[in-house]
Amino acid sequence: MKEFELKYGCNPNQKPAKIYMADGTELPIEILCGRPGYINFLDALNSWQLVKELKEALGMPAATSFKHVSPTSAAVGTPLPEKLKKACFVDDIAGLDDSPLACAYARARGTDRMSSFGDWIALSDVCDVTTAMLIKREVSDGIIAPGYEPEALEILKTKKKGNYNIVKIDPNYVCAEIEEKQVYGITFRQGHNNFAINNELLDNIVTENKNFPDSAKRDLIIALITLKYTQSNSVCYAVDGQAIGVGAGQQSRIHCTRLAGGKADNWHLRQSDKVLDLPFLPTLGRPDRDNVIDVYISEDWDDVLADGAWQKYFTERPEPFTKEEKRAYLDAISGVALGSDAFFPFDDNIIRARRSGVSYIAEPGGSIRDDVVIEAADKFGMTMAFTGMRLFHH
Repeated sequence: MKEFELKYGCNPNQKPAKIYMADGTELPIEILCGRPGYINFLDALNSWQLVKELKEALGMPAATSFKHVSPTSAAVGTPLPEKLKKACFVDDIAGLDDSPLACAYARARGTDRMSSFGDWIALSDVCDVTTAMLIKREVSDGIIAPGYEPEALEILKTKKKGNYNIVKIDPNYVCAEIEEKQVYGITFRQGHNNFAINNELLDNIVTENKNFPDSAKRDLIIALITLKYTQSNSVCYAVDGQAIGVGAGQQSRIHCTRLAGGKADNWHLRQSDKVLDLPFLPTLGRPDRDNVIDVYISEDWDDVLADGAWQKYFTERPEPFTKEEKRAYLDAISGVALGSDAFFPFDDNIIRARRSGVSYIAEPGGSIRDDVVIEAADKFGMTMAFTGMRLFHH
């Protein structure tokens, strides 16, 4: 297939639309089901690069959940603790622990379930049956992977009444060194971002604390590779083999840090006993539970606990999750990694990161206030590396 005609571009009025190879060669993809759109392919091709790079960097199956050309999360295939399984609504998936790929997607899809609703999925490895069963029951727009087990493919084809978007990509495809795009009729040209993210990037430790366990390096590599394919400005929190909070497309870096930190906090709070033990009505579906949990752990908790409201969601009225209880829960957390796609210009980012349990940081460095930022990291006993490399993506 040398080109594929699209229904329309980003919006219905943007016609005609298609994807094709400028040099006239075959596209490196096969469409096995459905009819992906313009934004679907933007998500597919960006998300595939992310999981491919994660697999190459860490040697583990990887998955990501994408929405509007940015990842909601990305993860490698480490087993999930029981509380995380319950928080991700995957504690009933048979054989989950036996499939690293399914574990990776369970983590990625379960991190920010509000944002992942209607996601695009990318898998680094051939989709197996366990992963397909997990995907089958979630609201999703489509998937890209290097292949599909026959039974897994049949399972996925049942989604959306047989119209689920399933794309197979050639895992050996290498894009051209030079890439071009047009904006307002003007052509932009640049070299493809082939910068390799690995442990060597973390060698320049600038803080007094030089302790860098392998788990922290893994998490920082996940954060940095995630940022490489996230709309800038962006900041990413990661722990336990997955991104737990992505702040994308903000004009101010502190807003990235706050946004991503809030998502990371929610990920932690979802695993608290107070949330896991919520007495939901058995008829309440997963998307509705996600919405209720999101409100319950926010400052607007009365919207779901007020008399006349709670009866729609619960068998009995839960006690509020007070601000003091949430703060106490989060204050006990440490060991979180934080990556930034550009330098921190002020120490307010470090102070905010600390409130979400950050112990390890990787950022390019190069700010005129680097000394102030380092001083703040030292104050909290953090380990921080200057990578020397910006990771803007637009």
